[in-house]
Amino acid sequence: MPQVRAGEGSVVMLPGGELPDASRRRPARANKRIKEHAMAQLKLSHVHAAIGAVRYAVAIEAGPHRLTADESVKLGGQGAGPAPFDLVLSGLGACTAATLKMYAEHKGWPLDALDVDLVLLRDDGGDRIERTLHVHGALDDTQRAKLADVAERTPVTLAIKSGLAIATRLAAEEKP
Repeated sequence: MPQVRAGEGSVVMLPGGELPDASRRRPARANKRIKEHAMAQLKLSHVHAAIGAVRYAVAIEAGPHRLTADESVKLGGQGAGPAPFDLVLSGLGACTAATLKMYAEHKGWPLDALDVDLVLLRDDGGDRIERTLHVHGALDDTQRAKLADVAERTPVTLAIKSGLAIATRLAAEEKP
C-alpha cells in the first residue's frame, strides 16, 4: 500500500499498512482501530458517469475534469471519446509515468522523459496488458531496470493485478 499523506483528520500509513514510528507509542489496540478506520475511510477516487440520448456517449466527471467516453463507430458509437478500455489503459499509463517520474526525482536520476505504450490483448489464454517503457535520459542499465521493476508495483498496476472487487448496488428509484 502506498503511503498516505497526512492532512486534516487523516492517518499516515506506510507500505504494508504499518503506522509511522510516532504512532507506535499508542497502545496496540488504539493503533489497530486507527488502521481499520483509515483503511475503511480512504477514498482514492470518485468518478461520475452518465449516459443520455446519444448512443453510447458517456459524460464523465472526475473531480473538476470533464471528458467523454464513447464506443468506436465500428461498435455502434460515434467515436466521440476514448472507449472504456482505452480509459483503463490511460489510467495505468498515467500512474506508471507519474510514479516513475516521482521515483527518479527522489533518487536524483536524470530522467528527461518517459513514454509508456500500453496494449490490451485478448487470446485463448485470456486478457493481458503489454506495457513498454521508453526511458529518455542518461540512466545506466541498473537504473533503467529499477524503473521497470518499480513499474510493476505502481498503485494502479497492483490494483489491476489484484483483480479489484466491485460492489454494485441500486440507488433508490427517483420519482418525478
